[in-house]
Amino acid sequence: MDFELTDDHQTIRSAVRGLAAKFDDQYWMEKDENHEFPAEFYGAFADGGWLGMTIPEEYGGHGLGITEASILLEEVAASGAGMNGASSMHLSIFGMHPVVVHGSEEMKRENLPRIVEGDLHVCFGVTEPGAGLDTTRITTFAKRDGDDYVINGRKVWISKAMESEKILLLTRTSKFEDSVRKTDGLTLFLTDLDRDHVEIRPIRKMGRNAVTSNELFIDNLRVPAAHRIGEEGQGFKYILDGLNPERMLVAAEALGLGRAALRRGVDYGREREVFGRPIGMNQGLQFPLADSLARLDAAELILRKATWLYDNGLPCAKEANMAKYLCADAGFQAADRALQTHGGMGYSEEYHVARYFREARLTKIAPLSQEMVLNYLGEHVLGLPRSY
Repeated sequence: MDFELTDDHQTIRSAVRGLAAKFDDQYWMEKDENHEFPAEFYGAFADGGWLGMTIPEEYGGHGLGITEASILLEEVAASGAGMNGASSMHLSIFGMHPVVVHGSEEMKRENLPRIVEGDLHVCFGVTEPGAGLDTTRITTFAKRDGDDYVINGRKVWISKAMESEKILLLTRTSKFEDSVRKTDGLTLFLTDLDRDHVEIRPIRKMGRNAVTSNELFIDNLRVPAAHRIGEEGQGFKYILDGLNPERMLVAAEALGLGRAALRRGVDYGREREVFGRPIGMNQGLQFPLADSLARLDAAELILRKATWLYDNGLPCAKEANMAKYLCADAGFQAADRALQTHGGMGYSEEYHVARYFREARLTKIAPLSQEMVLNYLGEHVLGLPRSY
């Protein structure tokens, strides 16, 4: 076994760390407070060619794997950009995978180079208020009308919809009750987010406010059949191609955010003096921080295994789910302990750990909850009866 990152991986880590460092915590605090998309940050990474990391070379990208993408997003989060920084580019880094694998050649050539250049923002429209994590129960419906589809429905928790020109949109083209299997009848589109037929309402939320989360109300959105990805009714299969990588990337972001929080906690423990001594000398504060270091490093190992398996074409669902679970838990715990180390000042915005705390909490919910990970491991790995 070789636990060292390659020279190329180290180069990526160093370059991303240097670029992200140009956007300090004050920048992110202001973007978060003002609910303002980090356009300068996004533009800097687009100009550096980082958005095309996993896009095939023939479409202007670098054709690299999920390992490289996870290193990039970990370093972005670890810089203090947290989930605001990572979420601004998350979909550009890997979210277009269904298009890369299943899209038409025309669709690839029209859209993928624009993703690489940073010229095209795309959001991902799957989740619905009445379905939640049970994706097969979505009701947004695409009805065929000649050479077009007419789509009606509602989506929720759609990141970046306000900034996006296009949407990867999962719909039903046959009703759930008419499908032989519950995963049949789902169809995926990449189409224009036409504001004349899609109302976008931002959701007020506790954190990650530089990147919007939105409700979408879709009313007679006419979509050319050429905007359909692959075959009608096979959309569920297509989105599965991206689920394990998404879990790995969120794991990497949680890991990076935990490291940012731990760094803040350690610095404050060294600098802050009470009763004539640095508070970091007190084992009641030192031990939790040391424990978080151990848990972050351990979580990183399962993440590295998961990305290695994926990039080598090997089964990785167990490891992808474990990585998401352990990194999210370790990252949030590190943020909580860093806040506690700051005492009352941790509850202020001055030291930034309150923002880390809010954003780290998100990784225990999205893209799927910790409980759903345990459901998967219980059923598919341990062989226990399905619990839901």
